[in-house]
Parts: sequence; structure tokens; C-alpha cells
Amino acid sequence: MAEASDLMAAAEPGALSAVERAAIVLLSMGEEPAAAVLRCLSREELLDVTQVMSRMSGIKVDSVKTAIQHFFDDYREQSGVHGASRSYLKRSLDLALGGDIANSVLHNIYGDAIRPKMQRLQWASPKWLAEHIAYEHVRMQAVFLAFLPPHLASEVIAALPAEGRDLVLLNVARLQEVDRELLVELEELVERCLAGLGQQSASVEGVRQVAEILNRLPADRQQMVERLRAHDPDVMGEIELSMYDFLVLSRQSEAVLTRVIEEVAPELWAVALKGAEGAVRNAILAAMPRRQAQNFEELIRRSGPVPLSRVEQARAEVMARVKALVDAGEIEVQLFAEATVE
Repeated sequence: MAEASDLMAAAEPGALSAVERAAIVLLSMGEEPAAAVLRCLSREELLDVTQVMSRMSGIKVDSVKTAIQHFFDDYREQSGVHGASRSYLKRSLDLALGGDIANSVLHNIYGDAIRPKMQRLQWASPKWLAEHIAYEHVRMQAVFLAFLPPHLASEVIAALPAEGRDLVLLNVARLQEVDRELLVELEELVERCLAGLGQQSASVEGVRQVAEILNRLPADRQQMVERLRAHDPDVMGEIELSMYDFLVLSRQSEAVLTRVIEEVAPELWAVALKGAEGAVRNAILAAMPRRQAQNFEELIRRSGPVPLSRVEQARAEVMARVKALVDAGEIEVQLFAEATVE
């Protein structure tokens, strides 16, 4: 049995105080186990908790779940006992709390246990993870993605076969609780992934990383660019292309965009903005006079479908003009999404 002080632990932010949670746990135990705990309390603790117990009525199931979960979390941290099997906890919680509440607590406990293992999978490439879950049933794919951070889950699902992605996402959306059997199956899948994790090669986008570093240099960026160009002009050319990504237009001031718009022909804009992210397109249109923006949108519609290679070429030409204006000292551009304050 946990020490009595565990029940009277300091309160954490939430709807229930520590004493209220202790009262709910004691009421859930039954008379004899609760009496054994009460005998271990100090006079002040006993008066506090029994007064709360006497006032309680119509306790909601969610409040019971919260109190029991807090108690088990505290107990696991303070007791040093971590080896209880799933079946042992299931039998004990069923006897103490009944099946429904016991299952809810058990799901939370084992859901928490799987998360540290899933964290380690963040070092794997999304494509590699997608290959490992591609032949699992759709519910297992959904549970696997539900435990991943959203940014990694989106990359993994993008690497799955296109024809099944909608069903996977639908199953993720329908998840509320994960039963024990599925968690056991998930744990086995994660263990298999972790076993193979050390055998995969790491994928690093060196050019993109250097571009991000250079974009954030507080000073002497151009001097560093020239020094790198002297070492390897080809690699520096790739870095500059990555530094002046088309998306950076979305974070420029209206004055900068107005100057860039003057420098680029409308026909080139019409191609470059095909399929562009809304943030870029909206920023360009907002910097134009209203009549010009209306004419420009009509020009985009009339231009019809455009090959992707032509769109990429047009964007490269636009960003080459932007870089030329920067090099000439006519504009200053914000190359990364810097934090702002009001």
C-alpha cells in the first residue's frame, strides 16, 4: 500500500485540490482499506480529508478518473516500484474500482509508457517509418501516427501510398481511447522499429541547414557568403538558392514587395505564383494596387495549366531579381521568420 502522505501530496493546477483527490481515492477503496490509510494520517490531515469526504456527493466519473490517475502517477514516481505487469494492474484495479474506470486508468498508464519510445522514433526518416507501417492494418497505422508529433506524422503519412491516406486520417480522427490489445500490438511494432533504427542511415540536408544558419547570422553575412564562394562556388550557388527560397516573399514588408513587383513582369509573376502557398500569393496581391491585383488574378486564370518545371524556373528568376536588388542595396529582405513583439 502506498504511504498515507502520497494521498495528501501538494496540489497541482486543476479542478480538484489535493485533498479532494485524496478523498475520492479513499472513498473508492472501501471501508477497511480506507480506515487503514486514515490511521496513518496526522490529526490535521485526518480532519481535513474526512471533512471533504463527508461533503462529497454525486461525484462525476471524470473526477474519479482524474483523482485515481494522479494517485498512480505520484505513486509510481515516489515508490520506485515500476515492475507491475499489465495483468496484475488490471486485476487490482478491477477489484478496487470496477471495470470501466480501471480500463480508463490502465489505458492512460500504458499510453504514457509508450510515448518515450515513440519520442526516439523522431530520429528516423519519415520514409523509413512509412515503410515499416505500410503493411500494418489501418487502425494500427492510425494509432502509430496518433502517438507521433504532428510534424513527423504529417511527413510519414505523406510517404504512405496515396490511395490509403484518407482512411488512415479518418481512423486517427475517430480515436478516443486505445484498448489494451492494440497498445500491446503498438508496443511490439515500436520495438521492431527501434531494433532497426540503428541500421538506417541518417538523412541530413546540409545545404538547407547552412542556408538557415546564414539567414540567421546577426552580422557579416555577405562576408561569410563570399568566403564560402571562394572555397566552393558550386556549393555556395546551391546554398544561395536555398537562402532565397520563394516562400521568403511571404514575410517581406509591403515596401519591399512593391519594389520587387516593379522589377518583375506580370507574365512572369503569373507563372511563378501557380500553385504557390496562400501566404506568398496573398502577400503579393496585397502589395499591388486594387485594380492591378484584379487584372493580375485574371491573368493567372487565363494562363491555364503550366508545367511544374516552368513554374520552378519562373520562381528562380523572380528570386534572382530579388537577390540582385539586395546586392545592389535597394532592398533589405527578411530571410527567416523572426519572432516579433507587440
